[in-house]
Amino acid sequence: MTSYKLFLSAISKKSLWDCLFLVVYATLLFSSWNWLSSIVDWYGENHKTSSVWPAVFASLLVGAVFGVLTMAAALFIAAPAIVVIWTSVVVAMAFAGESSRWVVVEGRKATREIVGCVFKDLLKVGNVVFLLCALLAYFVFFSSYSSSSSCP
Repeated sequence: MTSYKLFLSAISKKSLWDCLFLVVYATLLFSSWNWLSSIVDWYGENHKTSSVWPAVFASLLVGAVFGVLTMAAALFIAAPAIVVIWTSVVVAMAFAGESSRWVVVEGRKATREIVGCVFKDLLKVGNVVFLLCALLAYFVFFSSYSSSSSCP
């Protein structure tokens, strides 16, 4: 098997793209570890109040960090596919036999539509991850708050 066919076979596998997403996500997570540790440290200093608000605030920040990381990783992985789709659309319009001015105008419209669809999907994914991580972090923070406040 030639190296070109081997390369095409490898990139057509869904598991490769899943692994690539996880590698990018882990890299982004490790690079933002200082943010997460500072949020946890801040919560450790402020959870001794009688209010639940430090747990809510800290969990929202943790959810926001994970939501933004997920959107960044998904965009990083999706960028090559977006470029291929955009190039295919513009080349197909160019071969349709229309004038170059028409191709430029329609290419701009297609670019707007592609970017709009991608960002809508990224926001949906980011919001879902934000919500799940914020809820999980809230329960972790609140359980540590309630267990530490019940001790004498």
